[in-house]
Amino acid sequence: MKCPTYHIFFKNLANPLKVNIISLLKYKEMNVNELVKELKEEQSKVSHALSALNHCNIVVSRQSGKNKIYSLNKTTIVPMLKLIDKHKCKYCPGR
Repeated sequence: MKCPTYHIFFKNLANPLKVNIISLLKYKEMNVNELVKELKEEQSKVSHALSALNHCNIVVSRQSGKNKIYSLNKTTIVPMLKLIDKHKCKYCPGR
């Protein structure tokens, strides 16, 4: 049985730029300009990656004046990242 949801979800996590965005947002909310500065990537690439992450609700956004502030989905993604960290520590030593 094919499940396109898995493909879409894991495709987002397989992209290095998207993983770097997730890694930064794990620690604090950021707007596009802050992410561009930290990642040293073009604004259009970061915006495109954020759009894909937002489409799957991996990241969520809120408006603050003229800026969109991005953060991780606290209901599903943050707990999942904690589980991945726990798994890595237990089953992937030395990596």
